[in-house]
Parts: sequence; structure tokens; C-alpha cells
Amino acid sequence: MNLWQHLSAQITQHTGQPFKIIQQSALGGGCINDAYQVNDGVSRYFVKLNDIEHSNMFETEALALKEMHALSPVRVPQAVCAGQYEHQAYLVLEYLDLSGRADSARFGQQLAAMHRVSAKQFGWTRDNVIGATPQHNRLTSSWVEFWREQRLQPQLKLAQQNGYGNTLSPLVDKLLANFERLFTSYSPLPSLLHGDLWGGNAAGLADGTPVIFDPALYYGDRETDIAMTHLFSGFDSRFYAAYNEAWPLDDGFTVRKTFYNLYHILNHLNLFGSSYLGQAVSMTERVLSDI
Repeated sequence: MNLWQHLSAQITQHTGQPFKIIQQSALGGGCINDAYQVNDGVSRYFVKLNDIEHSNMFETEALALKEMHALSPVRVPQAVCAGQYEHQAYLVLEYLDLSGRADSARFGQQLAAMHRVSAKQFGWTRDNVIGATPQHNRLTSSWVEFWREQRLQPQLKLAQQNGYGNTLSPLVDKLLANFERLFTSYSPLPSLLHGDLWGGNAAGLADGTPVIFDPALYYGDRETDIAMTHLFSGFDSRFYAAYNEAWPLDDGFTVRKTFYNLYHILNHLNLFGSSYLGQAVSMTERVLSDI
């Protein structure tokens, strides 16, 4: 039995419908996993592959998609199965034709509704990844504590290990000691978050239905999702207008937007190198000047 025969059997088992792969086509666009479309001449599925040490990453992604499918009005690809075969880890998802353009206003409304899904604490029941970086989600009642200890501090530690500590540590240490001031009159709820909501993780079906995928799910301040939509563009004014009509953002979001996006820029620095160092420094200085 080879990998494709194994996947055929797993898809059959988990869907209850006979399925035998007759064709697999490599898909581009991913920088972490290999991706394929597989079909039996009638049905299609989306398959992610990686080395076996990434099995937990795929298992947590499957759990995240199942939770979002159950609780969120925003469409996500349904998880079929995740597992291991020989030296490889795999994740099989519903195949969605994302060649359409998402209805921006519908997307904004649905994302606001997703953010109204709340939990008792910040975090999640599983740790996961942001890109390829481990992301800790220990359940915590304090949002400030959560963001300090499970978001910024781990990224700063990685940056120090990667040789950026002399430049970043004095600034980020000062930010860690003072960013609580951003929350003196603002107390976020633990909202259901996508966690990695940039333009490359959102698309549309042919009928305009918005779709989000590749989540780094946890429960946290909804502003973190909205902040990231601004980081690499891809979302238009109709999206933001619809979101704010459904659930207006707090006035302090303008400053916290930069603060929250620092996490993602630090992650890019740690993943992709020094081209992000200047941006990390300038963002930290900007937030410090506004506190």
C-alpha cells in the first residue's frame, strides 16, 4: 500500500462513501506544507502533507476547523481526517473551489458574529502553531497576562535565540512592562478567533460566500483578528464598514492595532529573517510613544 491508497481508504472510512484516488495534482501557494487535490473522477478532496513530526499541527488544525464549522457562521473547509502514514503526516479537507470573490459586506457581518462566540477564558484547549512557530494557548483569565506570557514573550525569546536580542530586547522589555496601560478602560471578551487572518487565508466561492482557512484558533480579543486584516491588506472598505455596523470597534483600536500586529511581525522575523527587524523596531517604538 502506498500513501494514496492509504488516503483512499481513510477517506472512505471517514465519509462512509467509497473513494479511490485516480488522480492527484500538486497545488501551489503554501510555504510550509505540500498541497494536493485528489479525486476519483466524481469527488475531490484537498490534502496537506508534511513530515511526520508535524502530525500534531495537522491534528490541531482539524480540531480547529471542526470547532469553527460547529460555532461560526463563516464558511470553513470541513476536516475529513488527519493522521500519519510511514514518514508523512497528512490532513484531508473538503475541497472548495475558491475561484470566486467573497462578498465583503457579508464577510464583515459574519466575522462579527463569529467573534460574538465566546468562552470563559482566553486561550484554547490545545496549543497550535502560527505559521510554523509553536503557539501556546494555556487557558488564562487575564488577557494582559495571556498576551504577555503566551504571545510576546515567546516571540522575543525566539528573537534572542536568532540573534536579534541586542536590538529588540530593550524596546520590547519596556513594552512588556507598560502595555497594560492600553487596557485601563478596555476589557476584551474571549472571542472565537481565526488567529492568522491575513488576505491569503480568506477567499470566496463562486456565489460570493466568504471562506476562511488555515486557522491558528484560540479565544482572545477580537481586535487581534481585525488588526491582522490591516497588516498585509486584502480587505476592502465594505468589509470594515459591515463589521463595524454589526459590532463597532473600540476607539483605542488604532493604537492596539499596531501593538497586536507586532506579534505577527516578530513571528515573521523569526521565520523569515532580518528583513522584518526594522519593522519590528519601528512598530514597538510607535506603540511606546502612544502609551
